[in-house]
Amino acid sequence: MTADQVLVGLGLIVVLAVASQLLANRLRVPALLVLLPVGFTAGALIDSVDPEQLLGAAFSPLVSLAVAVILYDAGLGLDLKRLKGHTRRVVHRLLVLGTVLTVVSAALFAVPVLDMSLGAAVMLASILVVSGPTVVGPLLGFVRPTERLQRILIWEGSLIDPVGGILGALVFHAVLVGERPGFGRQVGEFAASTAVGVAGGAIGAGVLWLLLRRVRIGEELATSVQVAAVIGMATACDALRDDTGLISAVVMGMAMANLPGLDLPARRPFFDTLVSLIIGLLFVSISATVTPSSLRHVVLPSLALVAVLVLVTRALVAHLATLRTDVPRGERWFIGWMAPRGIVAAATASTFSAELIDKGVTGAERILPATFVVIVATVMLYGLTAFPVARRLGVLRPARSRPLLVGGAPWAVDLACALRTAGLDVLMWAGAEGERERIVEAGLTLAPGELLAAATGAGAELEGITGVLLLTDENDFNALASTTLRESVDGSVHRLASPSASHGVVAPYTGGEPLFGEGLTGPELARRYEAGARVVVRPAGGALPDRHALLFVVSPDKKLTPVTGTRTPAPGAGDSVILLSPPTGVLTG
Repeated sequence: MTADQVLVGLGLIVVLAVASQLLANRLRVPALLVLLPVGFTAGALIDSVDPEQLLGAAFSPLVSLAVAVILYDAGLGLDLKRLKGHTRRVVHRLLVLGTVLTVVSAALFAVPVLDMSLGAAVMLASILVVSGPTVVGPLLGFVRPTERLQRILIWEGSLIDPVGGILGALVFHAVLVGERPGFGRQVGEFAASTAVGVAGGAIGAGVLWLLLRRVRIGEELATSVQVAAVIGMATACDALRDDTGLISAVVMGMAMANLPGLDLPARRPFFDTLVSLIIGLLFVSISATVTPSSLRHVVLPSLALVAVLVLVTRALVAHLATLRTDVPRGERWFIGWMAPRGIVAAATASTFSAELIDKGVTGAERILPATFVVIVATVMLYGLTAFPVARRLGVLRPARSRPLLVGGAPWAVDLACALRTAGLDVLMWAGAEGERERIVEAGLTLAPGELLAAATGAGAELEGITGVLLLTDENDFNALASTTLRESVDGSVHRLASPSASHGVVAPYTGGEPLFGEGLTGPELARRYEAGARVVVRPAGGALPDRHALLFVVSPDKKLTPVTGTRTPAPGAGDSVILLSPPTGVLTG
């Protein structure tokens, strides 16, 4: 290909990847539903987007390095300290039983039906173990199941990526050494490959730990250091022993998530953007290499494999994982109906299958197209049926609002009590111990102490929250938290207005609509409350009582609409209104 053709092809891949993700975001569907058909269609129609023609021998190593970055990012989500409570047993069982039963059932089925050797079938089965939060998250965001269901499935998806990455890398090396004569030699080479990957991951994690712990560097440079360390260590391990870099990458991520004394930023905008772009580029590129001819004899057997995984394997895994737990029957069935495959499956299939084909492993040429079919089929199946299934099973989250109130001033606690009286499921968080005690004494639900820190990451702690009200006395905190939480909460985020345009270091310069009418700032609310004002709930109807300030409107289906600096909702029939009464001694009319 000429230089101009290469330039056009690479540019087109980037444009298609980002445009597909943008379209998926607007349609509120998993990006896979757009990326895969776009890449497949582009590859079938336009030769210039075929990465094997564009990059030649460099394509496979670049995919390996890209997968290493994705697996490192997945490993960073494996903070074992955050997996606790009633979800621990179910999630652990889903991981262990799901891995074992998926590998066994898929491998036994693939040998006769897909006409694969045992090694290729086990490789395919290991690849199909992974699911991933990049697929499960958008599906659950659309379905909105109960909070416990969402937490269990998000944690399973987050943890199975690194587990599946390690398993895939180990099986890959086991298949390679299995093609060589001598059992003792096979075991030795497998152990050597594993040792190189684990040792490389441990060394890389140690170097990163020292740099991030001892050297004062900013967030942007720290992200660059992590990317360089992952790519550098993966490259070094691959140079020492083929395809051990993926093991080192996922080990590094897991180690960094659990090493003591290291405070990695919960939000990594540059790193998250990089991973998102890599995912888009990989999906378009990989699906462009899947030709219609390669699918001709694979589609029907792969769809039969999907039926086995969905109807038999996943249902059995869900039943055994929830056995003798307090998970209700409807939630058990929904867990059994949610296991889509995603980016790590596609990327590892592309990485491993190419070399297995070069080594002459029988059936290896079917690994990538079969994985492609399974990904498309499972994402489409669950995407189209998850909501009606959840509704049929009665596991949808209640439609009523569940606001999180941040702050523990007396007037804020009084507001939370009024919202609870109006029928809302209220959650509160405060940092000061005295404020937390005040919240508990009022009988309100107190969020965990680490909730706001977790809210800035990919954890499941804020699932079910429909909006955040930042009501602390610190205006700069409210402003910064609103900016951060706006991207983490599935709902609106509002904060109190600053007392004046010149008050505070940050607050006057951040966007967002402030809560309540003109003049109702935090100090003013506190002053009125000390003077005897109270938050009250009344049915809507007629004019508001004299000198009462409207704060919120609660609809009959328990949805909360606040008064802001630019908008005052009009109460309708059946609504309830949350009002601030005048201080004691002021005539109410």
